[in-house]
Amino acid sequence: MRVFLSAGEPSGDHHAALLVRELHRRLPGVECIGLGGPRMEAAGCRLLADLTRLAVMWFLRVALSIHRFVDLARRAERSFLDARPDVCVLVDFPGFHWWLAWRAKRHGIPVVFYCPPQIWAWASWRIGKMRRLIDHVLAPLSFEHEWFLQQGMASTLVGHPFFDEHPEATVPHDSAGAADDRPRVLLLPGSRGQEIAGNLGSILRAAVAVHRRVPDARFTVAALNERHAAVVRAAIAASPEVGELGIAVEAGKTRDLIGLTDVAIAVSGSVSLELLAAHVPTVILYRIGGVAYVFQSLVRRARFITLVNMLACREPVGPARPVWLPPLAVAAADPEAVFPEYLAVGDPADRIAAHLIEWLQDPSALARGRARVAAVAARVAHPGSAARAAAAVLAVAGGGRPAAEQVGGRCAA
Repeated sequence: MRVFLSAGEPSGDHHAALLVRELHRRLPGVECIGLGGPRMEAAGCRLLADLTRLAVMWFLRVALSIHRFVDLARRAERSFLDARPDVCVLVDFPGFHWWLAWRAKRHGIPVVFYCPPQIWAWASWRIGKMRRLIDHVLAPLSFEHEWFLQQGMASTLVGHPFFDEHPEATVPHDSAGAADDRPRVLLLPGSRGQEIAGNLGSILRAAVAVHRRVPDARFTVAALNERHAAVVRAAIAASPEVGELGIAVEAGKTRDLIGLTDVAIAVSGSVSLELLAAHVPTVILYRIGGVAYVFQSLVRRARFITLVNMLACREPVGPARPVWLPPLAVAAADPEAVFPEYLAVGDPADRIAAHLIEWLQDPSALARGRARVAAVAARVAHPGSAARAAAAVLAVAGGGRPAAEQVGGRCAA
């Protein structure tokens, strides 16, 4: 049996790698081939190219890389013709994967979307495209599984793959007995270059504000790789005020650092689920321009931008709430958010710092924050996503239909 897989971002590379390992465990003779990153390759997938190096966001950046995506799509289609796979599995990264799905479908190859695009949040009109191009959805979140079923899609609820490697993290870390018991603050500036460029300044200014009130706090930046770490170190060196904080910068150690921290500041992304599993109170930010802020308000149907907050609330999907002028000031975070979040045009550094200062100065506030996060984790942080996804992929590849498995409880509190 041959399985073609494609993942276009570091998080997708992680999810696909877990799936590749589980496919090999269940069917030792399976051949995995596709587009992805180093984790997929290490798991036993033969790569046609490293797609994760092209992880981009926003229209202009995509347009500048269009020729590369076209070339990769052609190479993938050539692979479909030369060594026809039994199934094509796509992991997130919808822009490019729509092209790939179309090419697979026109050659009669069934298409499975693992961790599908969040069209329920941003672009529900694309459901028609999904019905045409996707044979089966492997949904990581209960409310999106239910949404896809309501839209007439075949869907299996498999749970989120980030929890596959974090079952031990569902027990809160304990700093008692540590050699250095000063409060620890983890700074997570994102996994893409443009995320770092847009958010690092606010994160560092928030760290400065926290340091003024909690001078014994230790700060560490978790960078995805050495290239990102170099950018962060340069930004720290460029500001004498930030340099005085003695911020450590670590590359490729995010998971370990999350297990050691007390609180965190993070750019919105899948890392929020790792922070959830480790019960780390976290403030989320994502800075965008004024035009982008207005545009997203016209199309966004998700109440929050952070997965953790959507998992925790009763009604995560609703009507869009248009805003015709970008806000001049940063509004307070929604009090119902488990992770206070700021999708902001202005600088949210002071508001971010206020949350961390409260947690670090008031043990009861920190305990309440951890308890809220733990309650959500207890409902949704269930391992086994890759195993359920592999079973579904093999069923589709064999011409069958996977069961719509249920994982844990509903997301409503």
